[in-house]
Amino acid sequence: MNDRKLQELALAVIDTEARAITGLADEINQPTFIQACHLMLACEGRVVVTGMGKSGHIAGKIAATLASTGTPAFFVHPGEASHGDLGMITTADVVLALSNSGETGEIITILPLIKRLNVPLITLTGNPDSTLSLAATANINVRVDKEACPLGLAPTASTTAALAMGDALAIALLESRGFTEEDFAHSHPGGSLGRRLLLLIDDLMHTGDAIPRVELTTPLSDALLEMSRKGLGMTAVIDTRGKLSGIFTDGDLRRTIDNQVNLNEALISEVMTVDCKTIHPGMLAAEALQIMDSTKINALPVVNDNNELVGALNMHDLLRAGVV
Repeated sequence: MNDRKLQELALAVIDTEARAITGLADEINQPTFIQACHLMLACEGRVVVTGMGKSGHIAGKIAATLASTGTPAFFVHPGEASHGDLGMITTADVVLALSNSGETGEIITILPLIKRLNVPLITLTGNPDSTLSLAATANINVRVDKEACPLGLAPTASTTAALAMGDALAIALLESRGFTEEDFAHSHPGGSLGRRLLLLIDDLMHTGDAIPRVELTTPLSDALLEMSRKGLGMTAVIDTRGKLSGIFTDGDLRRTIDNQVNLNEALISEVMTVDCKTIHPGMLAAEALQIMDSTKINALPVVNDNNELVGALNMHDLLRAGVV
């Protein structure tokens, strides 16, 4: 088989699966899709998603997507359900079952138990006349004309269609619940979005003896030693009450040298930048990043409401935390 033939086969798969997804638009316009959304929105418990084989893998992903977008959900293996795991389902839940044939034995076996619990049953099937479809409170037809597999055997287009419909349900519910970026971040604290939206300056800033600081009367040479020891590329300059008077950075040092200032004789108060940018405890780390980006600076002093120096933050701190 030559390379061109490999490409043709792969493109045929993409085309088949794309047409399978496009065909779902008509089903979303059906009343059963809206009914399924309302059932899940009204659910006081959790959406229990189940499926066998390849449909089970898709069901697991749908459950994860629902859970991360504001709809509490989890996956239950239908084979395990009939051996004890059905106890995970309560009368406050909704069951979402996936089966392309609608005749999956493991799911059919637990149908009477689901009915006994009197919980709503939503199904995604490829056969609206199947046992599972007819037993559903709301059945969404995810039928495909053919599988992408040339043998017509391996679940390919059918699983893609079920996955897309699951995403459609999850996002429709997300919008209906008014789910926000902040809500998403709270369920993804380890992800980059979570770090951007949840990390505070307080979590990252240097405090106590780690803050580079000198007083107004400090010789410039001593201020440079303080910068070198603390390694933040800056030092804050404070008055005798601990209030911020200015800042001296690597950039200020370059300008000082350009102006041929005597580094051994000058005081830090003579060369520091006054009215410098500052940040406050309680601000998001992402806000500090925005200030640094817009002003082209790499370090910021942290002050409280009384302009007292309480911390320091630089770009490397944000990089290490994954905010950047």
